[in-house]
Amino acid sequence: MENVAVKEYTGDSTEWDAFVQQHAEAKIYHLYRWREVIREAFGHHSLYLAAYSGEELVGVLPLIIFKSSLFGKFLVSIPFFNYGGELVTSSTVREAFYRYLQDWMREQDFQFIEFRHDHPIDTQLPVKQHKVTFLLSLPDDPEILWKALKAKVRSQVRRPLKEYMSAVVGSEDLLDDYYTVFARNMRDLGTPVYAKKFFATILKHFPEKARLVVVYSKEKVPVAASFLLGFRNTIEIPWASSVREYNRFSPNMLLYWKSFETAIENGYTVFDFGRCTPGGGTYRFKKQWGGTEKPLYWYYILPEGEELPQINPENPRYELAIKIWQRLPVWLTKLIGPGIIKHIP
Repeated sequence: MENVAVKEYTGDSTEWDAFVQQHAEAKIYHLYRWREVIREAFGHHSLYLAAYSGEELVGVLPLIIFKSSLFGKFLVSIPFFNYGGELVTSSTVREAFYRYLQDWMREQDFQFIEFRHDHPIDTQLPVKQHKVTFLLSLPDDPEILWKALKAKVRSQVRRPLKEYMSAVVGSEDLLDDYYTVFARNMRDLGTPVYAKKFFATILKHFPEKARLVVVYSKEKVPVAASFLLGFRNTIEIPWASSVREYNRFSPNMLLYWKSFETAIENGYTVFDFGRCTPGGGTYRFKKQWGGTEKPLYWYYILPEGEELPQINPENPRYELAIKIWQRLPVWLTKLIGPGIIKHIP
């Protein structure tokens, strides 16, 4: 059996990222830079683990530490996004990580550890399958994709153009307008908003991989916006928002179409729509584009007898808080929201 030693990683990004880059299951969130992004944006400490067989690096596992009086103490790989979890060369390495963390969790008195994967893994750990994403194969020409869309979808994309709306792609230059739409949408959903600093930090650390798309009304008011992150052949849209007062003009349809065009122009061949809840409105919106549904798998290390955690807006215990939040002015949600959402992974 493989002799594997797990320890906290104390090196720089070189060895870590070299392992990530050659691993078939790696996501952008496995790159070492996210440790600094999350520390700068939220102040969270991290536990980055490495597994060695002799001198050879055979596994990495990035974990972010959460500690709050409201939500408790836990670890997540990787929070605020859809993917993470361990990258390993064998099931033996995976089990070595889990044994290490089971001991660590007992010693530190933490409540749970969460690993976010986009595929099933060989383990007996409890798993939650409450979210899915859609993956759309992209041709090398937007016109080919356009012709493949249903007539109703094409009509909805044309609708905002008839209202003289326009879509722009950029980076830091569009951050203020992106955040204006994002913060408004989060308030309407009843969800605390991230600080603008979070998005600015991502753009700073990933200038070659991150893009913003903003749709403007004919009066040049930002009415829809998306954040794009690319890695290897896939581009993901972890956040997309629109202003409800303009929904009758379908600016979100133009937003996604511009996002597709941007992906194709930059050589990506797969578009990842980001997670959603099966059967919901967002699920139906994403499904209409013709992508393939893909389930997500979130695995947990829990104390014996404990139930799976439910730190999310679907939890009934947060129903009243959501209703109250939806009534707050946007300026106030921008002020107090970041201090809350930083503790919700």
